[in-house]
Amino acid sequence: MTKTDAIARRILGWKLNRWDRWFDYEKGVFINDSEFKPEQNLVHAMLVVERLEKLGYSFSSNGVSEAAFNQFKGTGEHLPEAITNAAYAIIENDSVVSSTSLWRKLS
Repeated sequence: MTKTDAIARRILGWKLNRWDRWFDYEKGVFINDSEFKPEQNLVHAMLVVERLEKLGYSFSSNGVSEAAFNQFKGTGEHLPEAITNAAYAIIENDSVVSSTSLWRKLS
């Protein structure tokens, strides 16, 4: 599973509909895998930021190449990559994102 796949599933709550397409149950829309690039697109990365802020994480950044959600930090060549790396650090280290309590927080 790639970072993008892990973020789509475990943070955004999207379900894999086909090998190349996600389904966002909240919005009722399909998202093609090729159209969701949070490591490259700041708008997509900010979707991740918004979701994590709803879950209680505080976002901070130097605006260029570093991002943090509470104690989970990420760096990258540009801000979207740093946000993606910080979000993935949460997935690797925080059980809240991988548990059903995620859905309770979002309801």
